[in-house]
Amino acid sequence: MYQPPQFQSDDPAVAAELMRANPFASLISNDDTGFPFVTHLPLHLDEREGRFVLLGHVAKPNPHWRHLQARPEALVTFLGPHAYMSPKVYPDLQRVPTWNYLAVHCRVRARLLEDAGAKDGLLKKLIADHEPDYAPQWQGLGEEFAHKMLAGIVAFELDVQQWACKLKVNQHRPEAHARMRAIYAAGNEDERELAQWMQRLGLGGA
Repeated sequence: MYQPPQFQSDDPAVAAELMRANPFASLISNDDTGFPFVTHLPLHLDEREGRFVLLGHVAKPNPHWRHLQARPEALVTFLGPHAYMSPKVYPDLQRVPTWNYLAVHCRVRARLLEDAGAKDGLLKKLIADHEPDYAPQWQGLGEEFAHKMLAGIVAFELDVQQWACKLKVNQHRPEAHARMRAIYAAGNEDERELAQWMQRLGLGGA
């Protein structure tokens, strides 16, 4: 990921917050021909002794797990709030549009989880992330049904080797901050979130 220094965040708490708030990630690795293969999927973030571990699964017919088995190194990307920025935010006319966004990229090493107990534990973490009230229903479906469902997925841990966090909200153009933040604050959900991040970063006034 292109990472100008003014947009770079080295705070692991910020990276973790963005990954948890935007868990629908892109898992990218190479197929058997060397071409990038992408799966879009929800991932659960664990923090273990100061490092990140991502947990997820794919359907067994999805060949991605075989690619991970053959070539364990992969890339995971998380995209947070993002929005267009009009050049109207600048006091002068010699400006161009841009797009602001928050993102986290993780270089990972994959390990398949073949044990049924480990797969069940992973599913329970994903349920807790997205619909905790569903947990009793899952537990009440019975061992036979659960075993059938678990047999239909391939689960994995993705150990994060390196990560990069980018917070692009035009930090290097302070003359535009106040107007940009006001426009975003009155906009859609993504724009409002970016306005909140601008406030958090001290851009555009208190």
